[in-house]
Amino acid sequence: MTATTEHASLTQPPASPTATQAVVAGLVALAVAMGIGRFAFTPLLPMMLADGVVNLDAASWLASANYLGYLIGALLCTFQPLLWRMLRITQPPNGPALVRGGLAATAVLTLGMALPAPSAWPALRFAAGIASALVFVFASGWCLAQLARLELPSMGALIYIGPGAGIVLSGLAASLMVAWHGSAALGWGVFGVLAAALSAFIWPVFASQAARPGGSPAASSQAAAAPATLERRGEVPLLAGAYGLAGFGYIITATFLPVIARQSMPGSPWLDLFWPIFGVGVMTGAALASRVRGPGDQRLRLAACYFVQALGILVGLWSPTPAGFAIGSLLLGLPFTAITFFALQEVRRLRPASPSGLTGLITALYGLGQIVGPPLATALLARSAGTGRGFAPSLEIAAGALLLGAVVFVSMSRVYPVNVR
Repeated sequence: MTATTEHASLTQPPASPTATQAVVAGLVALAVAMGIGRFAFTPLLPMMLADGVVNLDAASWLASANYLGYLIGALLCTFQPLLWRMLRITQPPNGPALVRGGLAATAVLTLGMALPAPSAWPALRFAAGIASALVFVFASGWCLAQLARLELPSMGALIYIGPGAGIVLSGLAASLMVAWHGSAALGWGVFGVLAAALSAFIWPVFASQAARPGGSPAASSQAAAAPATLERRGEVPLLAGAYGLAGFGYIITATFLPVIARQSMPGSPWLDLFWPIFGVGVMTGAALASRVRGPGDQRLRLAACYFVQALGILVGLWSPTPAGFAIGSLLLGLPFTAITFFALQEVRRLRPASPSGLTGLITALYGLGQIVGPPLATALLARSAGTGRGFAPSLEIAAGALLLGAVVFVSMSRVYPVNVR
C-alpha cells in the first residue's frame, strides 16, 4: 500500500477504504452523533437554565428522553433482521446507509432544538437518541470490520476519539457563547450547522459503501467462515448487565457536570472548562486504548476502566475545588470510550460471526442505565436541603455501581477463563 493510496482524499474513496479513511470516517461520525447529537445538551444546559426556557426537573426529563431514544435505537439495531422481515423489505439498507441516515437526522434534529417550541423538544431529543444509537452501532461495526480486514484491529480504538473531540468542540463553543452572552437557541443552531458540515465531510466514504449491497465481500466471507458463537452459559447476561452499570455510572456527572460545578463553586472562572476537560480525557483514553497490544483479557481491562471512572466521581465529591473537579473530569473521561472499545472487542470474541446483535443488546442495557440516572439525581435533589448535597448521594450511588461492575468483570475472568496467549 503506497503513501498516496493511504492518504487518498476522503472525497474520492476507493471501493474498499484504507485504514486512515475508515478511522477518520468513524471518528467524525461518532463526533457528530455522540459529541453533538447527544452531549451538546450538557454545556448548553446552563444556558437554557439562564434563559429560563427549562428548569432542572424539565432538563432531567429532556436528558432522559434522549437516553430513552438511544435505548430504542439500540433495540432496533438488535432486532433489525426481524424488523425487516416484518416489514417485508427484501433488500434492507446496509450499515453505511444507516449511518448516513443517522448523521442527517442528527443535524436536522439539533437544528430543531433552536426553535422556540418547548413542547416539541422532548420528541426532538428522543429522535436524536435513536439517530445517535444507529450511528454508534453501525459506524463502530463497519469501522472495526474494515480494520480487522486490514489486520489493524487495535486502530479501532482511534474512532472513539470522536465523541471526545465533539465534547471538547461543543464545550469550548458553549464557553465562547456564554462569554458573548449568546442564547441557548443560538447554541443549538451553531451545533446543528456544525453537525451538517462534519457529516458532509465524511458523506462520500459511507455513500460509496452504502451503494454496495451486502457490505464488504471480505467481511461477509470472514463472517461465514467464523464459528457461530464462543459464549458459555451466563456469560452474555453478565457482560450486558455489567456494561449497563457503566451507562448508569457516568451519566449523572455527564448530564449535570456544569450545573454541579456551578452549585459547588459559584462565580469560579473554571466553570465552563470542566466539560471540555472531560472531552480531553475521552480523547486521551481512546488514544491510549489504541496502544494496548495483544489479545489480553478484555474483562480485566474493563474492570480497570470502571475503577478509574468511579475514582473520578469520588474525587469531585471529596474535593469540590477547581483542582478536584478538573482531576475528576479527566479521570471520568479517560475510560469513557475505552470501555466501549474493550466491550465491543469482547462482543467480537463471543460472537465472531454476527456481533451486531449482541452489540445492540449491550448498547440497549447501557442506554437503560442512562435513563435511570438523571431522574434519580433530580429526585434526590428535591429531597435535599441544599443543592450541593443533593447531587452527592446520587453520585455516590453512581460510583458504587461502577465498582460493582468492576467486581463483576474480575469475577467473570475467573469463572470464564480465556486463553489470552
